[in-house]
Amino acid sequence: MEVTEKSTEGLDRRFTVKVPASELDEKLIARLQELKGQVHLKGFRKGKAPVSHLKKMYGKGVMGEIVQEIVNETSQKAFTDRDLQPAAAPHPHFHSDMDDVIAGKSDLEYDVHAEILPDFEPMDVSTLKLSRLVCDVPEEDIQDALQRIADQQTTYTPRKETQKSKKGDMLTVNYVGSIDGEEFDGGKGDGVDIVLGSDTFIPGFEKQLTGAKAGEDVKIEVTFPEDYGAKDLAGKDAVFEVNVVEAKEPEKVEIDDELAKKMGVDNLDDLKKRISERIEDDFKQLTRGHLKRMLLDKLDSAHDFDLPNGMVDSEFDQIWQQVESAERDEEDEGKSEDEMKAEYRAIAERRVRLGLVLAEIGKRADVQVPQEDLQREMINMARGYPGKEKEVLEFYQKNPAAIQQLRAPIFEEKVVDYIVERAEVKDKKVSKEKLMEDPEGDE
Repeated sequence: MEVTEKSTEGLDRRFTVKVPASELDEKLIARLQELKGQVHLKGFRKGKAPVSHLKKMYGKGVMGEIVQEIVNETSQKAFTDRDLQPAAAPHPHFHSDMDDVIAGKSDLEYDVHAEILPDFEPMDVSTLKLSRLVCDVPEEDIQDALQRIADQQTTYTPRKETQKSKKGDMLTVNYVGSIDGEEFDGGKGDGVDIVLGSDTFIPGFEKQLTGAKAGEDVKIEVTFPEDYGAKDLAGKDAVFEVNVVEAKEPEKVEIDDELAKKMGVDNLDDLKKRISERIEDDFKQLTRGHLKRMLLDKLDSAHDFDLPNGMVDSEFDQIWQQVESAERDEEDEGKSEDEMKAEYRAIAERRVRLGLVLAEIGKRADVQVPQEDLQREMINMARGYPGKEKEVLEFYQKNPAAIQQLRAPIFEEKVVDYIVERAEVKDKKVSKEKLMEDPEGDE
């Protein structure tokens, strides 16, 4: 077998592989010798059929398997022997007539082509300087959470028929909606509870019910929002004939130790502490999002090397499919398709570059993903399919590519942790509003 380098251009590599027919025949005879003791042919005792007869009977099929094995082996070996790592599986281009090769009449000759991963030196992560945005839990957030808990515990008592309803009251209503005098699908409801002021219905609906009394009929005129979920109703004027079955007023729930006990804790101080800890956990996630974004920005600006076009194309295709399947956001309004594609391709290039940088840093640092982490993630995924947990777990166990998809984000987070531990990180106190700002996505 002979492997020669055919072309080198950027990250593109092409090799020509030639395997003489004599070498293929040797492999064929060796394989038939192995097969000899396993088959029983009419007219021959088991294991006594001559190789020439086996070659006539099974030669083409066995040679096809041998050629496939050689192609798979040499395609990868052409790169590993030269310490090159393909960015994707190498693909062959055959020069030989494969029928003649399989028939043993011709040498096997083909080109194997692939882009390789770039060779680059990652930055010294210990030189990175990062800011960690932190924020104390505002007292008003704790009070707001307590109020929401109290509101969830609210009970209602019927108002007298002569009493008008107020904001905060719960009305039980029957209604029928129509557009241009015609009832529409989903516009009818019986025994529906509405809390006035909760803004759970179409804008203007609850406001026009405020003041209504039990037993009263109310005509409500509203306009569906332009971005309403049902597109056939979006932006249209509608009329609802509403009958108020019952009006109930809320009973005030005190925020005290009794409320805390209803929530399963000893007292109000304990409940406040738990609420504060939960908000702190939420803030920590936001803090990490900002820190990771800053880290990725710095890694991106510190590295400049050629990228495998195939990887960029694949990443761009995934992004563009998502763009085409979603409505245009405000940032893309007014842009041409070419302008949008240029911007999203730049995002694809950034993602590929950062993926390669993080992978190289993780490789050099010997960052590992423990099996228990993968197992935990598989279980989390399985829980998303109630009743089919066993099938989901079996799917992952039988599909290495699916396992790799689970492993990749875990590996990335561990590499980020590794970098953060070695970088110079200083806490920076910010307002809750600043912390809540979107860090422009998580790469």
